[in-house]
Amino acid sequence: MNRLSRIEGQIRGIKGMIEKDCYCTDILRQVSAVTAALNSFNKVLLSEHIRTCVAEDIRSGKDEVIDDLVDTLQKLMK
Repeated sequence: MNRLSRIEGQIRGIKGMIEKDCYCTDILRQVSAVTAALNSFNKVLLSEHIRTCVAEDIRSGKDEVIDDLVDTLQKLMK
């Protein structure tokens, strides 16, 4: 939740920069920072998903979770 709150703050900051008509490259740098933060969040979330939800489903015999994980990974890699 802390990561998401920081990202939300960064987005508000970008909005403010646009409203203040800041220099475009400065805004682009901030957008790049938000993108990196979201990618980092995605990695942590995916890792936890595999360690918990996927592992538990496999242990309980729900092998179809593997197909779901593969679909998710393919969507993330577009």
